Amino acid sequence: MKYIFVTGGVVSSLGKGLAAAALGTLLELRGLRIVFQKFDPYLNVDPGTMNPFEHGEVYVLNDGAETDLDLGHYERFTNCILSRHHNMTSGKVYESVILKERRGDYLGKTVQVIPHVTDEIKRRIREVSDEGKADVIITEIGGTTGDIEGLPFLEAIRQFILEAGPQNVVNMHVTLVPYIRAAGELKTKPTQQSVAKLREIGLQPQVLMCRTEFPLDLETRQKLSMFCNVSPRAVIEARDVQNTIYEVPLMLQAEGVDELVCELLNLQTPAPDLTNWRKFVDRIISPKKQVKIAVVGKYIDLQDAYKSIYESLTHAAASQDCGIDLKLIDAERLQDGVDGQLKDVAGVLIPGGFGERGVEGKIKAARFAREQKLPFLGLCLGMQVATIEFARNVCGLERANSTEFDQNAEDPVICLLNEQREIRNKGASMRLGTWPTKISQGTLAEKIYGSSEVLERHRHRYEFNMKYRERMGEKGFLVSGTSPDGALAELIELRDHPYFLACQYHPEFQSKPNKPHPLFKGFIQACLAHQS
Repeated sequence: MKYIFVTGGVVSSLGKGLAAAALGTLLELRGLRIVFQKFDPYLNVDPGTMNPFEHGEVYVLNDGAETDLDLGHYERFTNCILSRHHNMTSGKVYESVILKERRGDYLGKTVQVIPHVTDEIKRRIREVSDEGKADVIITEIGGTTGDIEGLPFLEAIRQFILEAGPQNVVNMHVTLVPYIRAAGELKTKPTQQSVAKLREIGLQPQVLMCRTEFPLDLETRQKLSMFCNVSPRAVIEARDVQNTIYEVPLMLQAEGVDELVCELLNLQTPAPDLTNWRKFVDRIISPKKQVKIAVVGKYIDLQDAYKSIYESLTHAAASQDCGIDLKLIDAERLQDGVDGQLKDVAGVLIPGGFGERGVEGKIKAARFAREQKLPFLGLCLGMQVATIEFARNVCGLERANSTEFDQNAEDPVICLLNEQREIRNKGASMRLGTWPTKISQGTLAEKIYGSSEVLERHRHRYEFNMKYRERMGEKGFLVSGTSPDGALAELIELRDHPYFLACQYHPEFQSKPNKPHPLFKGFIQACLAHQS
């Protein structure tokens, strides 16, 4: 087993996750089996209870684990399917250590960061490697080198490298080489300081991934090589990409990262075939047509809140040789009406979310899409607001609502799942993970999926109230997908609409660059048809 550890220095948000994912793409295209891990130093057990403004998107895995959005990059950029074993926080580490102490597993010894916390971290690395499903494990350490909460993880890596042997491990450090405009030059000192901090801990990076806005000249590379004690060819220029994150594997391959890593790990592999990846990137950069789509949400100001949705739209559009012009609309601004904000778009997408803020704006957006025959895709809460809108404005249930927003709603067309009624703890307590959906014959959903049963990932507490199914069905509201026992509504559509689909699950978590999700692909096709 070979190991790659990805650390970061100087500042946060340097793109460690993307760098790790892109390297995984290149190694996978060389014929290697890749798996990822992400270690997050924060004390939350998982990000499931964190505000999107605090953390960004919560990415859900097949087994229901609520994880960091970087795991979405890992799954999109490669063929790996991850589980809860592939994401660990300080909260999980300390929770496990304390439970062991309470059980008496440490036989009365004083419990300390070293060795007990570091041993727990190393155990999680070995747990993944013992599965034997990969040739290389890429482990990203969240946070920034020097942060106090990250020190146990870096110490654990130091110990692990000693035990695994240096010939089996590569430490890749992602760092910043800023350009100082007043001086007119790139500055290497932040990287030197970051690497010095790593070396104090006992870690020597073999590869420097240098984030920069400008090309690294030979002199800068040589300076970084000398003062950071790495080979000159291991100083990698990681310039900001101009068009799409999917250019990153191509950029890193041009820098020879994959070949270098294989040499360091003594792996004999053929060169990667990037033909299909280049075609995909070319379709994004130079599309033959363009389509304008409105995304109506409550976290629009935060780029990472709907990360998987934006990527899924990109995948679907590229499959149609089409570019996406996203119109991001804050749902709160639609509270008093759409005010022409949706008149110039070819489709409307309403993503998931929690809480009452912005809901009435989303309801108005759903009504506009229904009445104007605009292609519509609703995800999770997007399905629920579409249901409320239809109940109010088509079925005459003027006080229809969700019990999430009004516990005493006169017509609770959306209500709490039965198994959620006695739950008090918020963390990891929703309906989570992959569940089957049975699709009705002769529906638009069946046509889009080309199947009568699908597996999709869920993250919700509330559901469509099946008591209203018949009454709303008479007006053209079709529950076209249910749980296998028929008890839960998973997918709805409108009979007299060219493309109005909404699902209780999150299809955005299963879309990949050259394999777009059927619902997103169908949505883009409908938008193009409407536009023409």
